[in-house]
Amino acid sequence: MREIEIFYLTGCPYCNNARKAVAELLKEDPAYQALSLKWIEENEEADLANSRDYYRVPSLFYQGDKLYECAPFQGYETIKAHIREAFDRALAS
Repeated sequence: MREIEIFYLTGCPYCNNARKAVAELLKEDPAYQALSLKWIEENEEADLANSRDYYRVPSLFYQGDKLYECAPFQGYETIKAHIREAFDRALAS
């Protein structure tokens, strides 16, 4: 199964939007059910978080490659679109 790592911080509004977007995407497109999603709270798994190259959360990785890193001020729809692109890239590989 294709595993996507999603790094997040508890209480982060962008991460909350990412969770909402992921839930919607899983309902909207059954193909995304083929993905395994590993949610990683960076404070709880600091060693793993430090092994990846990112600065902001949420950040998504597939096979060690960064597929998405949230930028400041991205709204919900933008975050959802980027997550959709990341899911599509993982499925296409």
